[in-house]
Amino acid sequence: MEQLIEDFSFGLFVWQSLLFICLVLLLRKFAWKPILDSVGEREEGIKNALAAAEDAKKEMQNVTADSEKLLKEARAEREAMLKEAREIKDKLIADSKEQAKVEGDKMIKQAQAAIDSEKKAAVADIKSQVANLSVDIAEKVIKEQLSDKSKQLKLVDDLLGDIKLN
Repeated sequence: MEQLIEDFSFGLFVWQSLLFICLVLLLRKFAWKPILDSVGEREEGIKNALAAAEDAKKEMQNVTADSEKLLKEARAEREAMLKEAREIKDKLIADSKEQAKVEGDKMIKQAQAAIDSEKKAAVADIKSQVANLSVDIAEKVIKEQLSDKSKQLKLVDDLLGDIKLN
């Protein structure tokens, strides 16, 4: 340190001080003001960005609330649609069962009518066959009895005896 004090030059000190002051003034005029302005602008930009972020946060909360509301409405609508679909399904099943029952009853009635018709036709056919057989048997019996002349005369006498004359 002693060497610095011994080598000290007052003129050099004044010139260095004068140059330093000029440099500070030049920096103040041309550099610090733009630097401070840019720092101020940066600070203002940060404030605006924070405000925008806060607004975006509020907007996101509103959008989230709206989306939750829409989701609840969609769920309620889905439940209503499912309930309506179940009711329609149950109604269709009940209608189909009723229609099947009606169709089954109709088919049973038609089958019974067909059976009755077939039964009547069979009975009529049997009666016809019985009548034909009876006529055939009677014809054979009468032929047998009428083959002899004495039997024929006896039959005529019996028939005349059965008839009452007034």
